[in-house]
Amino acid sequence: MSDILYNDIPSLDLNDFRSNDPERKAEFVKALGDAYQNIGFVAVKNHGLSDELQEKLYNNVKEFFRLDDEVKKKYERPDIAGQRGYNGKMKEHAKGRNVGDLKEFYHVGQPNDSSHPLTDEYPDNVWPEEVPEFKDACLHAFKTLEQAGLDMLSAIAIHLGLPENYFQNKASYGNSILRAIHYYPITNPDEVPDDAVRAAEHGDINLITLLMGASADGLQVLRKDGKWIPITALPDQIIVNVGDMLARLTNDKLKSTIHRVVNPPKEKMNTSRYSIPFFMHPRSEMDLTCLESCIDEENPKQYEDMTAGEFLDQRLAEIGLKK
Repeated sequence: MSDILYNDIPSLDLNDFRSNDPERKAEFVKALGDAYQNIGFVAVKNHGLSDELQEKLYNNVKEFFRLDDEVKKKYERPDIAGQRGYNGKMKEHAKGRNVGDLKEFYHVGQPNDSSHPLTDEYPDNVWPEEVPEFKDACLHAFKTLEQAGLDMLSAIAIHLGLPENYFQNKASYGNSILRAIHYYPITNPDEVPDDAVRAAEHGDINLITLLMGASADGLQVLRKDGKWIPITALPDQIIVNVGDMLARLTNDKLKSTIHRVVNPPKEKMNTSRYSIPFFMHPRSEMDLTCLESCIDEENPKQYEDMTAGEFLDQRLAEIGLKK
């Protein structure tokens, strides 16, 4: 397949894949595969998130981040590398950088499920008592996006020539994270480092990321020719991109494309931006050894063998969340 230089990311309908029409399903898989082998991003509609749920979630997230910093700090959990609860301003930085990003965020993980013993291995979620509806909105969004993610992974499996259910027992009840991000207002630009940005260029750690509409522009993706292009989606779409774990598994056949969130113009630096990505992780024991089908003379094996849990620990240390 020849390289495609996208100016906009492709738009797909998840109902095409979920349909009983083999032709619609095959067309979805081909379009997804083409995009993921080139730019690593697609926009997807019919993902299951209602407008009502998204509005409720964003309202609760905004209410939490409006709390005083001292109140928010009650929900910090540095003992578990910030994988649940609140993470303060400029605590995280991109791999290879020392300057923290201009953001604060809140992590929600896999809810405890008494019918599935695996969830006992995960840390308990942390819920802010000041925003009582925060919990229900987050958990509803978590499970909705998890199901959409499992369907996307099924399509990816078909594209890779794997059984359609290849990822099901690896990503179902996985170590996934819903991250509510607040890119906070900068009222005095002189108080932040010159090279500090909302989110420096990076690849996501996980298998795939599902991102519901952000509250403002700023997301950009690095195209193969080195040009940064803006990523936007229609109101009824989410953005779904390849993460480093999937790139690693496929020996970079599928691209974990570098992306960033740039600072707004100076006159808008005093405004907030909110974003809520769902980072779909597999279970920690998943083997990320490169698939044999993705290794050949032209593309020799590029990564050492390790599990998803080992890779996550390594990356959390690299971005400053784990000491």
